[in-house]
Amino acid sequence: MKRIYLDNAATTPILPEVIVAITDAMTTTFGNPSSTHQDGRKAKSLVETARKNIAKRLNASANEIIFTAGGSEADNLILRNAVVNLGVTTIISSKIEHHAVLHTIYNLEKEFSITVNWVDLDEYGAINLEHLESLLKNTEEKKLVSLMYVNNEIGNLLDIEKVSELCKLNKTLFHSDAVQAVGHFAIDVQKTAIDFFAASAHKFHGPKGVGFAYVKKGFGISPILHGGEQEKGARAGTENTHSILGMQKALEIACENLNQESVYIQELKSYFIDKLKANFEGIQFNGQSESDKNSSYIMLNVRFTKEYAMLLFNLDLKGISASGGSACQSGSSKGSHVLNAILHEKEATKTSVRFSFSKFNTKQEIDDVIEVLKGIV
Repeated sequence: MKRIYLDNAATTPILPEVIVAITDAMTTTFGNPSSTHQDGRKAKSLVETARKNIAKRLNASANEIIFTAGGSEADNLILRNAVVNLGVTTIISSKIEHHAVLHTIYNLEKEFSITVNWVDLDEYGAINLEHLESLLKNTEEKKLVSLMYVNNEIGNLLDIEKVSELCKLNKTLFHSDAVQAVGHFAIDVQKTAIDFFAASAHKFHGPKGVGFAYVKKGFGISPILHGGEQEKGARAGTENTHSILGMQKALEIACENLNQESVYIQELKSYFIDKLKANFEGIQFNGQSESDKNSSYIMLNVRFTKEYAMLLFNLDLKGISASGGSACQSGSSKGSHVLNAILHEKEATKTSVRFSFSKFNTKQEIDDVIEVLKGIV
């Protein structure tokens, strides 16, 4: 049975070219980048070249990129530094952030007694910009805004330009979990006044367990992992050389093919929306995921008319991979914190499924999924 993979927001298939890059590095570049002999210097040179190439894709400087074990570590590193190292006493965020941000904020609130303000959301999960502006003007304390670039469950796109502009006008630091954006949207840190963001390679067809934090030049970073002076003292631990090189290759391919692939995937998503509407009366779409302007082109969060407790299980049995929300909270009995925050209780109890697409999906697969759904729902 050929499986249909529609859970690309959870993770993406690794590109063949990336596998080659990783394999070559594992075979020929096994030296420790901190070693001073030729094998170590070769590995160090490749890691630093990768850093420069990744920075170039973002119009950033190489010294603004810190390699991490993924997006969650990058978020933790940035948020903790904002409080411990940069003197932030107030964090403004939303209740629909990824848990890598929410749980870190809760822990910082408990540990340092910082003030946390939650910006209002509308019924579609969109940020209330007027409320955000009022929160920014409400206090003279050192503040940081943390709002994700693309919501990982409902696909909402943040008005990144407006938020960054508001933060700049109000002398507030701005952090964004950009895990669902890097490799899918053009990011230019010279045009957008963002101070910090997190990225993860496996969201754009790279390897798992590697990512990076972007930290704008001028902000010092103290490590949360101790025991070595790697990453210019920002992160202890031997660099994951082969994965870093794989991430560099994946981002290179993603950026070079961005325009063509985004159009193709958006067409798939629109086709799926039309098919769902034609075959399932009363079906709805959570957040702004139906929009082709206010939502990521790779995500569609579908709400059915009632609860189907075994829907994801039955889809899996039929060879279709999808999810009920973030893979990071899979198995949670509380349901999606994102949907619980924006839907009325009755609507939140209905079954919602996140389908997420990549360039490897086809219209034939969409047709097959529709037929399977018709047999289940």
